[in-house]
Amino acid sequence: MISLIDLPDGSIATIKSVKGGHGLIQKLEALGIREGKEIKRVGKQWMKGPVIIRAGQTELAIGYGMARRIMVEII
Repeated sequence: MISLIDLPDGSIATIKSVKGGHGLIQKLEALGIREGKEIKRVGKQWMKGPVIIRAGQTELAIGYGMARRIMVEII
């Protein structure tokens, strides 16, 4: 398992866990990001900027701090 930060651009992965408290997990679930969900990393902004992912038909920008707590497994 690696964090979303370390996932290469264009890679598809499955979310395995979120290392955070109840508030972070709730916020991510509201965005449709939960364990077992398949995502694709589209890109990353420069210098600890947001990570852009695609979950289904939706593209999201996840902040660096949140993205480093999302653990994924490459498919």
